[in-house]
Amino acid sequence: MSEHAREAMEYDVVIVGAGPAGLSAAIRLKQLDAELNVVVLEKGSEVGAHILSGAVLDPCGLDALIPDWKDKGAPLNVPVKDDNFYMLGEAGQIRIPNWPMPPLMNNHGNYIVSMGNVCRWMAEQAEELGVEIFPGMACSEIVYGENGEVKGVVAGEFGKNADGTPGPGYEPGMELHGKYVFLSEGVRGSLAKEVIAKYDLSKGKEPQKFGLGMKEIWEIDPDKHREGSVTHTMGWPLGSNAGGGSFIYHLDNNQVYVGFVVHLNYENPHLYPYMEFQRFKHHPMVAELLKGGKRVAYGARAISEGGYQSMPKMVAPGVALLGCSVGMVNVPRIKGNHNAMLSGKAAAEAAYAAIQDGRASDELSDYETEVRDGAIGTDLQKVRNVKPLWSKRGLLASLTVGGFDMWTNTLGFSLLGTLGHGKTDAEATGEAKNFKPIDYPKPDGKLSFDRLTNVSFAATNHEESQPAHLKLKDASIPVSVNLPKYAGPSARYCPAGVYEFVKDESGSDKFVINFQNCVHCKTCDIKDPSQNINWTVPQGGDGPNYPNM
Repeated sequence: MSEHAREAMEYDVVIVGAGPAGLSAAIRLKQLDAELNVVVLEKGSEVGAHILSGAVLDPCGLDALIPDWKDKGAPLNVPVKDDNFYMLGEAGQIRIPNWPMPPLMNNHGNYIVSMGNVCRWMAEQAEELGVEIFPGMACSEIVYGENGEVKGVVAGEFGKNADGTPGPGYEPGMELHGKYVFLSEGVRGSLAKEVIAKYDLSKGKEPQKFGLGMKEIWEIDPDKHREGSVTHTMGWPLGSNAGGGSFIYHLDNNQVYVGFVVHLNYENPHLYPYMEFQRFKHHPMVAELLKGGKRVAYGARAISEGGYQSMPKMVAPGVALLGCSVGMVNVPRIKGNHNAMLSGKAAAEAAYAAIQDGRASDELSDYETEVRDGAIGTDLQKVRNVKPLWSKRGLLASLTVGGFDMWTNTLGFSLLGTLGHGKTDAEATGEAKNFKPIDYPKPDGKLSFDRLTNVSFAATNHEESQPAHLKLKDASIPVSVNLPKYAGPSARYCPAGVYEFVKDESGSDKFVINFQNCVHCKTCDIKDPSQNINWTVPQGGDGPNYPNM
């Protein structure tokens, strides 16, 4: 046996990621059979540490999974009381009336929540049922069986030197094998990305599309606080530069979630999503709300936006993709957590049936059928044309034609059929010579903040002696291609200041990766125009530590 041989542990189902999808799967499996051996592996330092979402939660997923969630103390404490939609201009705003909105846009019956806290509560429910949950255990590799099936994962590898060789305290990690492996890593997970490529699961599908969501928590003047109020805006400051918009959710304790989403199919490489977010807070309506308050947390993550037509095949031998690993966000509703929960429940039921039948490591086709033909597919089919309309025809077409299409889809038909997305977000990036640079105001330190100061409010941390988890396929491309052709967009699209171009002692350009700043949003893996950056997991426990996101 080699010095660094790995031990193996056997389970019925191995689940990667303690988000709403993975925890729902774990809970449902134990509800169906208390004797099943189920393990959940979470790369964050604790459950919820890497969870960031808006979030207004549609409780339908929780209703299906744990019908008595209220009695069990689920942290859904702020029901939505009112919905507000605004179109912003630089100096003012126009209220969009609620009455023309399709019924699916109504937030009546939904709750403003911290999904981090919801996941912490779900983890408690899972552990009470006997699920083993191991936080701080990043899953760095897929383990394949003799017939090419997914057999398990490698988790808990620690102590590598910066060059990738084993350090003095090296721990090789363990192999965790399962009859089935569920990947619920969130958007653009590294293992899901590998599985999708290996089994060609995106064949015949539209490319997945993404947005970058950035969020701050503010404590505001109690006189301005309106618990249960939900506001969404579109328009300024993005204008025609990019699709996207904002959300402002009033939760309890005089706190407000202030978020901003930029669709990552923007063309102008000079666009700086983080600074668009900071500029947004200077709009008179927003500035008046936040004046006298203080920001207490910051974070960012990518959002899957491709919808129904972009969902890859979800199963391969021995493995199933759950939640955002597939892409189940309803874009106009800005909601995906309910579908993530339903996907976890469906995957668990399919795996349970297979195990009962004596099967293992085959394709859970019943899961795929349930997602596409059941509640999740129905939810996503109704809105499938909103994103491509916005991308190709702009905001006005999305509001008018897309709104009409959502109305007709509620009646069971669409005059548009199913529109395609075309390019990937990376391919959509234009050459710098064809666009004007954008002048962004300097942050004032009161409403707007520089990027590195804000990153400190994500409490992110990475052991500096380990290898950088952001890997370049070709180390020369950032300076030889991306800088002259695209004006070095990684220095702007990253919401955490990970990437920068500096001059070395000879005056030549040098590309620097400050991986310690990374908040695990995956934007670089998505938007890099040369597709030269591969996001992988750092050692377990590293990354942001979100308290209430």
